[in-house]
Amino acid sequence: MPIKTALPLPAIKTLEAENIFVMSDDRAVAQDIRPLKILILNLMPTKIETETQLLRLLGNTPLQVEVDLMGTETYTSKNTAPEHLLAFYRTFSQLRDNKYDGMIITGAPVEHLAFEEVFYWEELCQIMAWSKSHVYSTFYMCWAAWAGLYYHYDIPKHALPEKMFGVFKHYALIPNHPLLRGFDDAFYVPHSRYAETRREDIEKNPELDLLTCSDMSGVHIVADRDCRQFFVTGHSEYDRDTLAREYFRDTKKGRNIQPPFHYFPYDNPNANPALTWRAHAQLLLSNLLNYVVYQRTPYDLAMM
Repeated sequence: MPIKTALPLPAIKTLEAENIFVMSDDRAVAQDIRPLKILILNLMPTKIETETQLLRLLGNTPLQVEVDLMGTETYTSKNTAPEHLLAFYRTFSQLRDNKYDGMIITGAPVEHLAFEEVFYWEELCQIMAWSKSHVYSTFYMCWAAWAGLYYHYDIPKHALPEKMFGVFKHYALIPNHPLLRGFDDAFYVPHSRYAETRREDIEKNPELDLLTCSDMSGVHIVADRDCRQFFVTGHSEYDRDTLAREYFRDTKKGRNIQPPFHYFPYDNPNANPALTWRAHAQLLLSNLLNYVVYQRTPYDLAMM
């Protein structure tokens, strides 16, 4: 799917070098189709890296996608240049009158805090409430998945005794679900987190389905029965070296952390890790956009 943008995002040069289809406004206007309107609420401190990872996955199907980036008004990222935020990001108050086919809400490094202690929690609650009437399907990632499950279904997150860190084998529990079309019996997903959602909390809620899980890392994808909300605890969007950079960052700070599970060959941090999750990451986002969003969203978003 070509990414349609008039913005000179730093990610564009990276994606074009990887032969990811990025389309100009002029070419998009000449095509007689309506692009899917996707909103990304990027809560990650490494915003440019996250933009690149998500646009890489969104830009590789036959569909045309128009992306807006949203940041929080109640908290300003200290890890991204202000000029980047000013040029490419809008706030909820600026975008709240829009309607979108889909929205992605990223994770954030605040899992050690109670939800109500997060500086922008009230703003996020406003956005999650707004999404029910202004977004057809919302895709919550990592910390945002716990936040969404807590806000919408009162399902708690639980602290882990140590970091769930590595690349883990997963299984589909509902293999005929639209989000999982084409998935293998087993597939791999990176995780990097200090909290979890428990399977028993999901299974006792009749409004939710547990779609995928891992024997080691537990709950992975949870969906509501209407395919309007998806809660994903892993990081399929990660690059080959993302876990490595996290590991070296933590060891440099003197933290007692084991190498990521099933990541470095022979657990040797000097070895180049194999990229074993990219195909299913692509399939996950393609299925989301095609079977969940494109095939279901009304042509006129005002009719949503």
